[in-house]
Amino acid sequence: MTTPPVANIFDPARLGPITLRNRTIKAATFEGRTPDALVTDDLIEFHRSVAAGGVGMTTVAYCAASPEGRTDRHQIYMRPEAVPGLRRLTDAVHAEGAKASAQIGHAGPVANARSNRKTALAPSPQISPLSMMLTRGATKSDIRRVTADHARAARLAVESGFDAVEIHFGHNHFASSFLSPRINKRSDDYGGSLRNRARVAREVAGAVRDEIGDEIAVLAKLNMDDGAPGGFWLDESLQVAQWLEGDGVLDALELTAGSSLKNPMYLFRGEVPLRDFAAAFPQPTRAGLRAVGRFFLKSYPYEPMYLLESARQFRAALSMPLVLLGGVTEKEHMDRAMAEGFDFVAMGRALLREPDLISRIEADSRTESLCIHCNRCMPTIYSRTRCVLVSGETAAIPAQ
Repeated sequence: MTTPPVANIFDPARLGPITLRNRTIKAATFEGRTPDALVTDDLIEFHRSVAAGGVGMTTVAYCAASPEGRTDRHQIYMRPEAVPGLRRLTDAVHAEGAKASAQIGHAGPVANARSNRKTALAPSPQISPLSMMLTRGATKSDIRRVTADHARAARLAVESGFDAVEIHFGHNHFASSFLSPRINKRSDDYGGSLRNRARVAREVAGAVRDEIGDEIAVLAKLNMDDGAPGGFWLDESLQVAQWLEGDGVLDALELTAGSSLKNPMYLFRGEVPLRDFAAAFPQPTRAGLRAVGRFFLKSYPYEPMYLLESARQFRAALSMPLVLLGGVTEKEHMDRAMAEGFDFVAMGRALLREPDLISRIEADSRTESLCIHCNRCMPTIYSRTRCVLVSGETAAIPAQ
């Protein structure tokens, strides 16, 4: 048998019905640039700059499917009023030669009910550590509505000119929280067995595909594990990924990890800027973070390609396209990902520091990322997401 040639990271690549100019993707990172839950010129410039910097596709986060599904009330939720601004954003990205993806999802128990002024939904009632308010156990009617909201959000993404949608099945957001046996204590068709706990994710993915067909690409971001004892773990995630592949409704899976509720730093390896996190919140949350934050925001050392070992098991078990993220910041890392059979790589923090990193790597393969993984960008999602080590504005790529 002839071994297929290793893909070149900078060659054009198919993703479902679309073609990206290369195999790099700007990962979804909350931008904090939509104070009225609508697109701003600042948000457009953020994504235009990354597109001008060479990525194949940039991902807009967070385009919530439902108003109560936002992590706070400033985030965009998909509705007709949002379409004109989103269309301006996708036009700006396309003008730079890149594709645009909308991350659609429902935050579920990760939603801040105090900010949204709407009760957060979860598989089972629990106290949210984000709002310190009780979540409501979702009824089957709620689940049907949220599923339909995802399909409607995908349709609005098409109308807004997006080339892809990425459905959020990670970090203990709505669908991910149903997957977790630690969070999901239900005894009905959506709880108990893994097949039941996976029902929300599979139904949402199917509804999105039924709504938009092959008009644009459909990806999903899936937790490989929650990084929390008793939570969703790799063996179960592999089975869910195989079910999603068998359903035939996704064009790719982006592999992630960690729980915004139970272990948020599990994905973001590196330093824990506890003081910065505390300063980003009002009292009494600020005082609480200072007192007990070190127990909630655990520290994990950074190393390149830190999710690769787990992701390899998904590559071995699946034939569908996979997106690798987690410490992929240099040409050597990208080449290794391609050699191991991954189809795309995603980058987040490194592109906050240097929006033009992809173009510079393509011009000189010896280029090293300037990101030092201090994670001080993370608390800025509550104001305006940026690398705090760059003086003034985020280093933008000038319009040509």
